[in-house]
Amino acid sequence: MTDDSYQDFRFGRSLRRSLQTHSPGRIWRRPVKGSKKDQPNLQVTAPDETTSAALLPRLLNDAASLVDGISPIFVSQGDSLRNLLERFREQRFHLAVLGQFKRGKSTLLNALLGEEALPVSVIPLTAIPTFIRAGDRRHIRVIFSNGSSGIEHSAADARELNEFLAQYVTEEANPENRLGVSQVEVQHPASILQAGVVLVDTPGIGSTHRHNTEATLNFIPQCDAALFVVSPDPPITEVEIEFLKDVRSRISRVFYVLSKADYLTDSDRTKLLDFLRSVLREQVGEGKDVPILPVSARSGLEARQKDDREQWSKSGMRDIEKLLTDFLIHDKESALAEAIARKASDLVGDILLELQLSVQSLKMPLDELERRLDLLKMNLAEVDSQRISEKDTLEGDQKRMVALLEEQAEQLRIKARKRFTQVAQDALEKDHLNTNAAQSALAEIIPGFFERELGDLSLAFEGQVRDALNRHRQRTDALIESIRRTAAELFDISYQPLASREEFEIKRQPYWVTHHWPVSLSVLPEGFWDRLLPYGIRKSRAFRRAGDRIEVLVAENVENVRWPTLQNLYRSFREFGNALDARMEDAVSATMGAIEAAYQKRKDQSAAVESETARLECIITKLEEINGDLRSHYGANGKGGQ
Repeated sequence: MTDDSYQDFRFGRSLRRSLQTHSPGRIWRRPVKGSKKDQPNLQVTAPDETTSAALLPRLLNDAASLVDGISPIFVSQGDSLRNLLERFREQRFHLAVLGQFKRGKSTLLNALLGEEALPVSVIPLTAIPTFIRAGDRRHIRVIFSNGSSGIEHSAADARELNEFLAQYVTEEANPENRLGVSQVEVQHPASILQAGVVLVDTPGIGSTHRHNTEATLNFIPQCDAALFVVSPDPPITEVEIEFLKDVRSRISRVFYVLSKADYLTDSDRTKLLDFLRSVLREQVGEGKDVPILPVSARSGLEARQKDDREQWSKSGMRDIEKLLTDFLIHDKESALAEAIARKASDLVGDILLELQLSVQSLKMPLDELERRLDLLKMNLAEVDSQRISEKDTLEGDQKRMVALLEEQAEQLRIKARKRFTQVAQDALEKDHLNTNAAQSALAEIIPGFFERELGDLSLAFEGQVRDALNRHRQRTDALIESIRRTAAELFDISYQPLASREEFEIKRQPYWVTHHWPVSLSVLPEGFWDRLLPYGIRKSRAFRRAGDRIEVLVAENVENVRWPTLQNLYRSFREFGNALDARMEDAVSATMGAIEAAYQKRKDQSAAVESETARLECIITKLEEINGDLRSHYGANGKGGQ
C-alpha cells in the first residue's frame, strides 16, 4: 500500500537526491538525446538542511553509525535504521490514469514521458493495464494470464517501444486479447518517473466487457491517487459519472484533467469547466471548487520533443506536473518522512533504554543490582502470561472472522443463484428454449457480477480484519510499554513513550489481478423426442437442466471469491501473531540482555567498568541529540497515529 511523481519536469535520479544536490531556482536545460536527460528540465527549489528530504537521511545514517560502534549485539538495530533509510529513498507512488476511449489518455501519458512511447489508436485498445516505472533504458515485459514466464524486450528508441507494445495492447494486433496478456510493465528513463512515480494506464471505462471496469475499480485502492481524463466530445457521460462515484469511494485523491482544451475557444472552455465542476459537485460529491486542469497533451508532447518551454507552459502540462509535485512533496513524502522518523525515534529510544540500563547496572552495587533484576523477572513473567492470553483472544477473533466469511459466501450463493436462474430462464423463453441463448446471457453477466462481488467483499473484509487487528495492536502496544516502563522505573531512568502509533494496514505492492470466471452452461440441447412434448413440459425440463448447471457455476465462482479472501484472512492473522511474538521477544531481550550483560561485566571485569561506563554515556549523549532532532522536526512526540 506503494508500487511504486510529480515534479516540474525533473527531480533528478530521485527526488530525495536531487533535492540535496541541485542548486536552488528553476532551470531550463536542453536535453541530451539518448540519455536519461532527454527531457526538458525544470528544477524545483532545493531545500535547506531542515527539510525532510535532506535531514532525515543524515539523521538515520548518523544514528546507524553510532549504533554500529556500540557492540556486535547491536548490529540488527543498525540494520533496521538503514532499512528505514532505504524505504524512504525507494518509495513508490502509484498514479492510476483513468478515462474513456478517445479521451486522450495515451497522448497525455506520452506528453509526461516526453515521447510517443505508447500506442495511440483510432479504435479502442485492448483491456490490458500498463505499468510504467523508472528505468535506465526502455524495456518491456509482457505478462500472460496463463502463468508463463512472459516476454521481455529492450527498445532502442520510442518508435521501437511503441511498435513492440502495439503487438500486445492494440485491438488490431491482439483482437479481444487472444494472446491472453494479463498486464504489461514498461521501464522508461523519463524524468518524471525518477521521483518514484509509477504511471498505471488502466483499461478504458465503459468497456464492452463490464468485468474490465470492475477489475479497474478493484485495483484503484492500491494506488496513491488517480488522474481522471475527460474531453469536450462529449464533456462527461453517465457511464463516467457512475464510475467516478465508485472511484471516489475507493481512493482519497482524484485529479481531473480536461484534455483537448485547444479545441475550444476561451469562452467555451470556461463554460465547459463550470459545467464539469457542477456535475462533479452535484453528482459525484466533489467540493465546490474542485480543480480541473485544461490541457492540450498533443501540444505538450510537441513542446517536449522541441524543447519549447513556453509551449509546454501554454499547453497546460506544466500545471499538471506542478499539481502532482505538490501532492508528492507536501502530502505523500512528508507523511512518509514523518512515519519513518517516528519509527526511527522508537528504535533509537529502545537503544537508549538498553544503554541507560547498562550504565545504571554498571554503576549499581551488585547486591542492589541482583535485587532489581529479580523484581524485573517477576514482572516479565506476568507480562508473558498476558501475551499468552492475547494470543488466545487473537485465535478466537480469527475463528469468528472465518465464520462471518462463510455466512457471507452463503448469502452470495443465494444472490447469484437467483440472478443467474432468472437470466437463464428469460433467455430460454425469449429464444424458443435455445440453450445457446442462455449460455450467451450468462457469459455476459457472470464476470462482471463476480468481479464486483469480489471487490466489495475484499474491501469489506479488509476493513473488518484491520479493525480487529488494530484492537489487538493497541493491547500489544500496552504490553510493550509495560515492559519498557517497568525496566525504566526499576532502574531510575527517565521513561520515553513510544512515538509510533500507526494503525494496522494490510499492505501489498500494487498489482493487477486477472480472474477467470467459469461461464459455460454446458446444457445438452433438446433431443428429437423432447421437441414432440408439450411446450410447458419442454420448458420445465429445460429450466431444470439449466438450474442444475447453474448450481455448479455458482459453486465454482463463489469459491473463487471465498478462497482468496479466506487465505488473505489467515495470512493477516498469522503475520500479526508472529509480529506480536517477535515484538515481545525483542522488548524482553533488550531490557534483560542489557542488564544481565552489565551484571556479568561487573563480576568478571570490574577494572574495565569505569571506562565502559564513560564510553556508553558518550554514545547516549549523541543518540539523545539525534532523537531530539527526529522528534522536533517530524512531530514524533508520542502522539503519532492519534
